[in-house]
Amino acid sequence: MSEAGAAMKYVKPKTALWVMIGTGLLLVLIANSHLVYVAVISQPECVAHLRQGESTTKPGQFSAASSSCIPQGGPQ
Repeated sequence: MSEAGAAMKYVKPKTALWVMIGTGLLLVLIANSHLVYVAVISQPECVAHLRQGESTTKPGQFSAASSSCIPQGGPQ
């Protein structure tokens, strides 16, 4: 029997199962922490858009339901 085969013979199936479960949970934790990091870091700045109450003159233009950005001219 080769050394690799002999080494695999001594690993208990229950131990291997718990190692795989732990590895899977670690991967899920890393992926979720990366998603939270990207969501926190990539907050977009205010972009030009139609303000609430402005009329749309061209098809395909939309406005935000309620904008949290202050207009460039300051508060009105």
